[in-house]
Amino acid sequence: MLFRYLRSYCWTGPMVILATVIYGTLDLLVSFFDGTGDTQHRIAVAWSRALLWIGGVRVSVIGLEKIQPNGSYVFAANHLSYSDTPTVLAHIPCNFRFMAKEGLFKIPFIGFHLRRGGHIPVPREDARGAVRALQEAARMMRERAISVLLFPEGGRTEGELRPFKEGAAMLAIAAGKQIVPVMLKGTREVMPMGSLLMTPGLVEVRIGDPIPTEGLSPRDRGILTERVRNAIAAMQRESAHQAALV
Repeated sequence: MLFRYLRSYCWTGPMVILATVIYGTLDLLVSFFDGTGDTQHRIAVAWSRALLWIGGVRVSVIGLEKIQPNGSYVFAANHLSYSDTPTVLAHIPCNFRFMAKEGLFKIPFIGFHLRRGGHIPVPREDARGAVRALQEAARMMRERAISVLLFPEGGRTEGELRPFKEGAAMLAIAAGKQIVPVMLKGTREVMPMGSLLMTPGLVEVRIGDPIPTEGLSPRDRGILTERVRNAIAAMQRESAHQAALV
């Protein structure tokens, strides 16, 4: 415990700040020359890998063969911790953008980089605004063949899956793209609620089978949403079962 404490506050904190300043500055500079956000995504991937390395976080990825690095998907993941973001950035090899609550885009420095990187704010209390955000994301996916990642629970949880919001399903149907369930495990342990620093630990990422949306209409969003949630719940059970056998 003492070693982890010293590592977190004498090593991890200053190194995280240094890495964020370096990559954040580089991200800002390239944003003036690359309006697509693609270069910024690559910088964000490098930053995420640096944070995980600094924190001593090891990541196991299962199911990577189910997706194509140059493919365009809607990724839907459970949400446990702030460390979910660098985990998926570092280990899902697709050019993707986040759809996130609008409040994040109002935070100084962070919000600026999110907007410059092409990520999409979603207003929580404005249904029409949320629909417009989904339409914009669908247009971007069709025109540029990029991916989008959402956390359908709408916020971080204690581990038990909440009911999913229907935005990910609506986006996949509108864009005509496959929706990919993603299960995250262990991210809360390496970055507990209230902490801004990672601690050493093992994180697991499971990528489920892509679910096609051809022939679906907006009326099918509820059924598709439940199918995605069930797929993530099944991966959680499978992971727990395999861990119990070890």
